[in-house]
Amino acid sequence: MLDAAALGSGWTVWNADSDRAVAAYRPDVFDGSAFPAPCLPTVYVTRGRRTRRPGGNRHLPPDAPWVVTLRLEPDVERAPDTYDERATAVEAAERLTARFSAGELDYRSTYQLPREPYLNKLDELTGRGR
Repeated sequence: MLDAAALGSGWTVWNADSDRAVAAYRPDVFDGSAFPAPCLPTVYVTRGRRTRRPGGNRHLPPDAPWVVTLRLEPDVERAPDTYDERATAVEAAERLTARFSAGELDYRSTYQLPREPYLNKLDELTGRGR
């Protein structure tokens, strides 16, 4: 599903199967010691809603869209993008990870109450703000 070689720098395929894939950013940094593990930036590629339970696609309509979501922490995510085909969603996710790694995404705007140490570390890792 996701091609590890096509992901942006620092991204790892965390999970991949026929109807869901997850890529994680720098799990060596966002490992629960310096930053809480739930703050691990992740990109999800799912069919139907991203929040569905495993095995929950049994009742999806045949035309259910593919959804690409960037999640920065449990309650902070970029508005999801939807696609008609899995291949298109995968390509979009790979581009999204590359843009994130290059510091081209404004992830700070997704926060109502920014967590400065966390966001400053993301800025440092992605080169954002240089």
